Amino acid sequence: MLTNYLGIVSLTENDSKLKSLTATRPLGAIPIFGRYRAIDFALSNLVNAGITNVGILAPTKSRSLIDHVGTGKPWDLNRKVGGLYIFNYSYDPPSISDIKLLKSNMEFLLRSRKEMVIFTLSHMICNIDFEEVAKYHEETNADITVVYKKVSNEDDLFLDAPTLILDQDSKVVGVGKNIGRRILVNISLDMFLLSKEFLIECILGCLENGNCGSFRDFVYKNVQNMNVNAYEFKGYVGCINSISSYFKVSMDMLNVDIQSELFSKERPIYTKSNDSPPTRYFSTCDVENSFISNGCLIKGKVKNSIISRGVVIEKDAVVENSIIFSKCIIKSGAVLKNVILDKNVVIDSNATLIGHNKNPLVMEKQSKVDFSVLKEVKRL
Repeated sequence: MLTNYLGIVSLTENDSKLKSLTATRPLGAIPIFGRYRAIDFALSNLVNAGITNVGILAPTKSRSLIDHVGTGKPWDLNRKVGGLYIFNYSYDPPSISDIKLLKSNMEFLLRSRKEMVIFTLSHMICNIDFEEVAKYHEETNADITVVYKKVSNEDDLFLDAPTLILDQDSKVVGVGKNIGRRILVNISLDMFLLSKEFLIECILGCLENGNCGSFRDFVYKNVQNMNVNAYEFKGYVGCINSISSYFKVSMDMLNVDIQSELFSKERPIYTKSNDSPPTRYFSTCDVENSFISNGCLIKGKVKNSIISRGVVIEKDAVVENSIIFSKCIIKSGAVLKNVILDKNVVIDSNATLIGHNKNPLVMEKQSKVDFSVLKEVKRL
């Protein structure tokens, strides 16, 4: 157990290709697989390794994040000693980075008795054993250990993600960007292990030089000046950095093998509980290869879809290859294919929404599709 480590989860991530889903929430608060949020995986990975002191660097528009995380009780982080801290820069300019947030809250680091740090972001969805990574980090005596995965570019899932150039000893000698030209690349998972003392030095060095917008940028720009080693993770990883990648990762979770790996009994993924009644399936429903959360009313057809809590799908409605966020209403005769509905969306009777299987149609939060105005929306 990593009793000498503290965790830092930075949510100051680039969400420029996710604006339709992050307009009212940070990337870490995006719903995943019906009942989870993206940040649940990062928090669970930390606490499963025995970490009891975690700081979250949150951006603006964090109401949904704070409502979900709360005091950290689902992750056993509601403690008198250590526990969960949320550092939020409220309505300050969005140019503020995690480095400035850390500097403004340096007391969090200085007062902690932990000597080591795991610094991670939330957009990489995986179930990783940080104890193994920490063992590797301590054996190599590196300044920083960064976690990576070898991936192919056949599905374009990791486009724009940072890539690591390694020597024969797994030392990072350069950092690039995945533009899809190489068949096999070493994708950085933006997970870093280092000492607390070295993290403080990096923070001060970044502010002194003034040429880095975030901690990870500072590391990537200075790999030649530091001893940075890489640890290869061989399990499933889903990268959420665009609408298409979010859709792909979500649909991956309908795969039984991926689902069993991500939601392992040995390393559970914890989330906020919601005391709602079981879903009611009416005699008119037809459900195939889908995940449906509690509190739903299902009267229509659902195929290859992920349905969040409290959704109503009326008789003769069809939902296929789609992701439906909580408390949406899909009225009788509506047809949805390759669609993402944000929370509280109402789809009128007999409306048809069709997106592309790699570029889904997104309906933003609390919007309404009225068939009397819009008879059919298609994106091919």
